[in-house]
Amino acid sequence: MNAAWVRFVKSAYRKEPISSFILIVGAVDAALGGLDNRWSLFSLGIGTVGLAIALRWWLIQRSTAEVPSEVPQYYLPPTPSRPQLPNLNVSNKKHPPR
Repeated sequence: MNAAWVRFVKSAYRKEPISSFILIVGAVDAALGGLDNRWSLFSLGIGTVGLAIALRWWLIQRSTAEVPSEVPQYYLPPTPSRPQLPNLNVSNKKHPPR
């Protein structure tokens, strides 16, 4: 198998795992139905592949419709609500444990 093809399949599967799984199941059903002359399994596979493509198209359309706002969201207040703790002074003298 070509390395570019494997990279493409992996990236597509990572982006949309549910629709990719449905697409693979439908393709396997269509291949098995086409090879064994079982037209019901073949038509079920083709329908499943169509469903997966429609699902992926719908998810892509939904994600492009969502425009992120330009205003950044801050999860912490701009100023600390608690007073800042004092810095620890580390002395160079080492005391043996008692």
